[in-house]
Amino acid sequence: MAAARISFSSTSRTIYYRHIPFLGPKPTPTTPPVYPITPFSPNLGTILRCRRRPSFTVCFVLEDDKFKTQFEAGEEDIEMKIEEQISATRLAEKLARKKSERFTYLVAAVMSSFGITSMAVMAVYYRFYWQMEGGEVPFSEMFGTFALSVGAAVGMEFWARWAHKALWHASLWHMHESHHKPREGPFELNDVFAIINAVPAIALLDYGFFHKGLIPGLCFGAGLGITVFGMAYMFVHDGLVHKRFPVGPVANVPYLRKVAAAHSLHHSEKFNGVPYGLFLGPKELEEVGGLEELEKEVNRRTRYIKGS
Repeated sequence: MAAARISFSSTSRTIYYRHIPFLGPKPTPTTPPVYPITPFSPNLGTILRCRRRPSFTVCFVLEDDKFKTQFEAGEEDIEMKIEEQISATRLAEKLARKKSERFTYLVAAVMSSFGITSMAVMAVYYRFYWQMEGGEVPFSEMFGTFALSVGAAVGMEFWARWAHKALWHASLWHMHESHHKPREGPFELNDVFAIINAVPAIALLDYGFFHKGLIPGLCFGAGLGITVFGMAYMFVHDGLVHKRFPVGPVANVPYLRKVAAAHSLHHSEKFNGVPYGLFLGPKELEEVGGLEELEKEVNRRTRYIKGS
């Protein structure tokens, strides 16, 4: 920016003459005499108004286009830096929040897993210890307990597949929808289903633990199988697939990688929600011709794990 200033000003001067005797007679003035101005002079205001002449200034402002362009570019750089700082701050806050949420869920998962596992082991030990107090080994009851434990664990996969499609994605969608949206906080409304499935498991374990006989043994085995499935589901679904907590070496099991990839395709809805099951998800995709997409998803997740 350049500026030019032009000033015009004018002033008034008063000339005084004094008579010196040895220089001769006082010359006769050709103009009217000028008398000194004093505060007591008549018409002082009129004289001052006549003698004071205002000065004025003329300014020219010249704009430099090049400087203006540089100034605007500097403003844009400052705005971009401010936006980058704001984005970095928000990203740091988001990462800190996610870290806190993962830690909270990890504590809950470890405590529940440790508590359920220890109670299940102790229940199995004391139940069969009490059964063999009389010296007789109830082979039929023991076989029924273990057989139904495995059967209940496998049957829960088919129950989860049916309930997932017929209930969670239908009449209970208002609860399950929280699982298909970005999670805010360590927990979501969909976690209620884990508690609902735990209720019959606890009831069966309680009845089978405090009673003897074949029927109580079968009930105890069913409750044990549901519990084992629930724990495995939590580690694979919540930990491996949705990364709500670290799972360690579980992520290196090849088949579980396929399971995680298959469930990711469920969330993408490429095959109308298939697979609805978890551990048999790859088999469901094979039935609808989704093996190629499954392999792509497995490779994508593998590259992501190696990159991180």
